Amino acid sequence: MNRTAPQPIQQNPDIRFLGRMLGDVIRAYGGEKLFRQTEYIRAASVDRHRGVGGQVDTGLEALNLDDTVAFVRGFMLFSLLANLAEDRQSHAQDGSATLSEAVARLQAEGIGAEKVGELLGQSLIVPVLTAHPTEVRRKSMIDHKNRIAALMRLRDAGQDVTDAGDRVEDAIQRQIALLWQTRPLRREKLVVADEIENVRAYMEEVFLVALPKLYARWEHELGHRPPSFLRLGSWIGGDRDGNPFVNAQTLDHALTRGAGTALRHYLDSVHSLGAEISISSELAHVPQAVLDLADASGDAAPSRVDEPYRRALSGIYARLCATYAQLVGEAPPRPSRLSGQPYASPESFRRDLVTIASALASEGQGALSSGGALGRLIRAVETFGFHLATLDLRQNSDVHERVVAELLREAGVAPAYLEMDEAARVALLSQELSHNRPLGGAATALDEEASGELAIVHAAAHALETFGPGAITTYIISKTTSLSDLLEVYVLLKEAGLYRIETDGTPVAPIMVVPLFETIGDLEAAPDIMAAFFALPAMKALAHARGHQEVMIGYSDSNKDGGYLTSTWGLNQASLALAPVFEAAGVTMQLFHGRGGAVGRGGGSAFGAIQAQPRGTVNGRIRITEQGEVIAAKYGTVDNAVANLETIASATLLASLEPDPVAAADAARFSAAMDELSATAFAAYRGLVYETQGFTTFFRQMTPISEIATLKIGSRPSSRKANDRIEDLRAIPWVFSWAQARVMLPGWFGAGQALASFEDKGLLKAMAQSWPFFQTILANMEMVLAKSDMEIAAHYATLVEDQALSKQLFGAIQSGWNAAHDGLLEATAQSALLEASPALNNSIRLRMPYIEPLNHLQIELMKRHRAGEDDPRIAEGIQLTINAIATALRNSG
Repeated sequence: MNRTAPQPIQQNPDIRFLGRMLGDVIRAYGGEKLFRQTEYIRAASVDRHRGVGGQVDTGLEALNLDDTVAFVRGFMLFSLLANLAEDRQSHAQDGSATLSEAVARLQAEGIGAEKVGELLGQSLIVPVLTAHPTEVRRKSMIDHKNRIAALMRLRDAGQDVTDAGDRVEDAIQRQIALLWQTRPLRREKLVVADEIENVRAYMEEVFLVALPKLYARWEHELGHRPPSFLRLGSWIGGDRDGNPFVNAQTLDHALTRGAGTALRHYLDSVHSLGAEISISSELAHVPQAVLDLADASGDAAPSRVDEPYRRALSGIYARLCATYAQLVGEAPPRPSRLSGQPYASPESFRRDLVTIASALASEGQGALSSGGALGRLIRAVETFGFHLATLDLRQNSDVHERVVAELLREAGVAPAYLEMDEAARVALLSQELSHNRPLGGAATALDEEASGELAIVHAAAHALETFGPGAITTYIISKTTSLSDLLEVYVLLKEAGLYRIETDGTPVAPIMVVPLFETIGDLEAAPDIMAAFFALPAMKALAHARGHQEVMIGYSDSNKDGGYLTSTWGLNQASLALAPVFEAAGVTMQLFHGRGGAVGRGGGSAFGAIQAQPRGTVNGRIRITEQGEVIAAKYGTVDNAVANLETIASATLLASLEPDPVAAADAARFSAAMDELSATAFAAYRGLVYETQGFTTFFRQMTPISEIATLKIGSRPSSRKANDRIEDLRAIPWVFSWAQARVMLPGWFGAGQALASFEDKGLLKAMAQSWPFFQTILANMEMVLAKSDMEIAAHYATLVEDQALSKQLFGAIQSGWNAAHDGLLEATAQSALLEASPALNNSIRLRMPYIEPLNHLQIELMKRHRAGEDDPRIAEGIQLTINAIATALRNSG
């Protein structure tokens, strides 16, 4: 059982209000019996967690299968509404700072505005949305939640009635009733087109509004107009690693849908501007540049003869309509009556908008300057272009190796590439990259895999021609283990003309090849691989021409490979070791952090994580994956998105410019201590997970890993290969399964043994007090320990058929949890978990009584399902408990 001090829970008043409404809905639509059952189970669980009375009847035994399904839905909806209430208390999901606060903090440390402006001028900050399957809720559920949030904002403002004339509280109750009657589970497995559409909706409804709004405020606070350094990225439709359903067609579909979304937003904005800017040439001086645009528009309506701005905007609108038809392949929703030539690029569209903005700013002492709607539109065009979000390509190095081998064999260049050693491969690939002659042609017969991969690079070339250079800039290589892995991709890009040698011998590649270092060994090898990469003149020339080179570091697989402590330290050390390699090559380093939602996959506070990066490794440039349930939590509404985007920006600014808070002497001894801690944790983790006989069977029987695979939450298979090996299991189901069983093993195992065996406890306390990196490690681990529950986990361990094995392995896990718990409290000088974080402690403890009954029901249903009972309500109940537990835990995947 978790040893947390029994402090009183301070309940958010919104949770009480929404919980009461949910109770009313359950009584009205589920009946009095269900309402009383739910209330009894809730009260009994709350009493148990408060330590009231002795043995408490849980009330779960009285539920039949129909009752169980309905009860689980009720508890799931309570967690959904509790999440909403907490998000309203603090829009940002992290403890964070605004950009203006970060600037003020830097100024207090003697770092002036000029230095800040210089950094922002060369910065690039990109949240990259991925389709990693950890969002268990249907979008319909999230949409209802967001409508409730909007109604709650009206209630905050003292409004009793909505704009449509409904009473606000009645409207809230109506949405909760709709939630109650909305099917929470998907019936069909998501396909890639569904994932594209889901994330496109966030981009349309949230990001297109939030980013220009944020920039407008920054312009005011900074006193100057910064470049569009914060942009949007996506993997959805381009990430083929382990997903056979992503291909050239999905790539084109993703970009076309993105272009349509961006252009519809621009068309609506230009249409609104045309209605607003009614300036008459009879009453105001109009610069010649605007008159020229008006004359070129073809708008000869007598009613607008003296309104050149409107005529100019009519022409811009007509050209945008033509652009829409060209890029999207259909007529726009509101076609223009005028004809116009499509814009060749977003820049040419922006130039026309700037012409109008400059004209407005030139008169009346700038009273109609380029702020407001026109300013936001110009910013949107700079930020989103015609592509909306930059789409990354990603594939596994094993695939590239096989495809290049086939191309080389069919071209008669190398019949046995796969048998070559690394030096021979690098020499051969370098030779192929010294000229423009492709290996294949239209008549080259290739297998299905090679044909599909070449179709992707040809589709990427077409996308750059169609949507502009911002559409695709990066090709990521999963499982990068050698220099040849990078060169193979450039050889593939050359087949589509995306790598070529100019007449002066200069290499050109509009798409940057990016290595992804994932395992502990790969992270350790990263500096040597990048040094060898820059030692090749062509590769160094590409990086110099671009001005930077990106390296991606993987949190999920490094954690699965080496455990939480070793993974976190390995990522830190790899970043540090890469910095001098890039400095020696004269190339700016850009790190791409492959984080997930759960701590076992790099989750936790983004602000804290960025702040904890080694000094000299950020430099204003960072990309971070955002995936699964994190997307809805951080970016579900415009207000949340603004706050969380600003969190990333402010943390990046501080991590780039603030001096290292740790003195050099302390840094050396802290680093030596982490080396020792990491080695001990690694041995403990590997010993349990990879070296203990029967652990794989124990894991698969104790956790709902097989049941999770039945959820329709993603288009990608859960394992890379068709076997049960943990090495081939994806990190997402690995972490997700342990969270469901309330063990959370990937977020702490090994750390307890390391802390317990480390002799200098005073040094650990000093590290916890003054080293942001170690503070972040402990804070994330503390949150995970608080969400875990060894007493509930012990019930999951009864699902293991070999109970002798179960007792042995669960005993080791429980011992490790106790050591992690005690070691953390000693290092942080606390008497209970989250003692120093009362808000987080309150949030977690509020949820625990609502999760425990779900765990017990899940265990019982899993027993019946695994025993062969085929009642469909059992399978539905299991899936609902998975959904409900994940919703309550929040960052569980």
